[in-house]
Amino acid sequence: MAVVFLQLAAVSQTGYQITVTLKPFTKGYLYLGHHFGSKQYIIDSVALNDKSQVVFAGKDKLPGGVYMVIFPAKNGWFEMLIDRQQQFSVVADTSDIIGKIRFTNSSDNDLFVTYQKMAQEKGKAIVSLQKQLKDNPGGNPDSVKIKTQITKLNTEMTEYREQFVKLHPAHLLSAIFNVLQEPKVPDAAKHPGGKFDSSFAYQYYKKHYWDGVSFTDDRLMRTPVFDPKFQRYFNSVLIQQPDTLSKAANSILDISSSNKEMFKYLLSTLTEKYINPTYMGQDAVFINLFERYYAPGKADYWMSEKYKKAVFDRAYSVMANLIGEKAADMDMVDTLKKPKPLYNVNAPYIVLCFWDPTCGHCQVEVPKLDSLFQHKWKKLGIQVYGVMTDGGNEAWMKFIHDYQLKDWLHVYQLPEVREAEYNAGKPGYKQLFDVYQTPMLYLLDKDKHIIAKKLNYEQLDEMIEVKIRDNKK
Repeated sequence: MAVVFLQLAAVSQTGYQITVTLKPFTKGYLYLGHHFGSKQYIIDSVALNDKSQVVFAGKDKLPGGVYMVIFPAKNGWFEMLIDRQQQFSVVADTSDIIGKIRFTNSSDNDLFVTYQKMAQEKGKAIVSLQKQLKDNPGGNPDSVKIKTQITKLNTEMTEYREQFVKLHPAHLLSAIFNVLQEPKVPDAAKHPGGKFDSSFAYQYYKKHYWDGVSFTDDRLMRTPVFDPKFQRYFNSVLIQQPDTLSKAANSILDISSSNKEMFKYLLSTLTEKYINPTYMGQDAVFINLFERYYAPGKADYWMSEKYKKAVFDRAYSVMANLIGEKAADMDMVDTLKKPKPLYNVNAPYIVLCFWDPTCGHCQVEVPKLDSLFQHKWKKLGIQVYGVMTDGGNEAWMKFIHDYQLKDWLHVYQLPEVREAEYNAGKPGYKQLFDVYQTPMLYLLDKDKHIIAKKLNYEQLDEMIEVKIRDNKK
């Protein structure tokens, strides 16, 4: 028995053991989870005893972060810090979590609870003051006084965090406070020329956005505050140009590379963001990530074969059709099987329309596209190069006839040409133009450079107008 006790004690000291008493629950399971980016994950579950108690334990220490004890019905939780101290107990009551929670042998969480109580108190006061302003926005004689009080409360919270960081620089809560800290742009009098300069203010804010935040601190992955700040940086702070976004991504990833877990998290987060981006042209950021980190093998240590294949296949599909690059030629024939390669088309602008006559979406959108072409684009010398991707020649010819799609260059690829490309190991046009759905539209200039892609016909029309207007200037 003594030997067994010593073995358990050794496990307890090297791993984690957290005793949780959560009233009023006496049945079901409590769950241990943690934040991870924008998500939450459950890592353990233990049945409650009749004393409202469970013990979460494991032989390996848990990685630092903000963890959650989740209620039996998974309809609520309370948070705690797990970092240096991993053998402790906590007693809580759902009737007043913050007010009644007590930790034993966890000074980290004692400090966390003290902060939570202060933040809760000041937060309630701010909400009450804001309600007073909202209820009587124009005629409140004390509005200036109320706004001053709100500012004072916010300042007190900021000063509390700053003082905490000075006193406890290595604490997980300090790392969290550094993420929450907003850059303080100097007063207008300190701007160049002694007056407000929006460019100076923006550059200062961007430069100091990450002050105090360490990209090698993987504890931040398991907090609820890091991902929102990271997303806001790439969505709102940075100019939405692929080169700017790529440069920022490279800088952050290179700094994080000494911490494998943080590097993995940041690279996978950025990959998910730009592999199918919200805005046209930002897939160039994904290609930058691929060429700089994936292709050289810098991510091989964590990628599964399935993930690696998905990333590499996607990269090869996107590489050939980046904005600004020259579109690949297409060896196509027309309705009479006469050769009509893309590069033989001469027009100031070329609209590529990849479509399928049996596709319900195409049946709605292609006639609308043709209406724009017939009444507007054709007069401007614009050519539509319509590529039949699937559906069969009979359905294709019938649709062209029924909807009077005149003056298009209607083309398709002969089966023997497709087979020859496949046997030679050459990418087909669907891969080269990333055609994964129909209709799919591209806009090329006279030299076949890609100006726009994957827009709807209305967006494409707006892009054409902008380009023509710019050319006139």
